[in-house]
Amino acid sequence: MPYFVYKISPPRILEYIETCDGYQDARDIVRGRRAEEPRDTGVEYRLIFAKQQGEAEKLLSRPRDERVIGED
Repeated sequence: MPYFVYKISPPRILEYIETCDGYQDARDIVRGRRAEEPRDTGVEYRLIFAKQQGEAEKLLSRPRDERVIGED
C-alpha cells in the first residue's frame, strides 16, 4: 500500500501533494514541507498509509481522538 502526503489547511481543507511507495520518501517530503512552512499559519503536513486516495482523505478528515495515557 502506498503513502499519501497531504497539506491540511484550516478549517480542515485537504490538499493532495504526492503518493510514495516507501515510508522514508514520504517522511522526507513531509519534513521538508514542514521546515519551509511558517509556524503561525496553522497548516499541517501529514502522511497516511492507505489502499487508495479516497480512503486516505476519509481517514484524514475524521477528527482524531485524544490520546489517553495511563489510567484515570
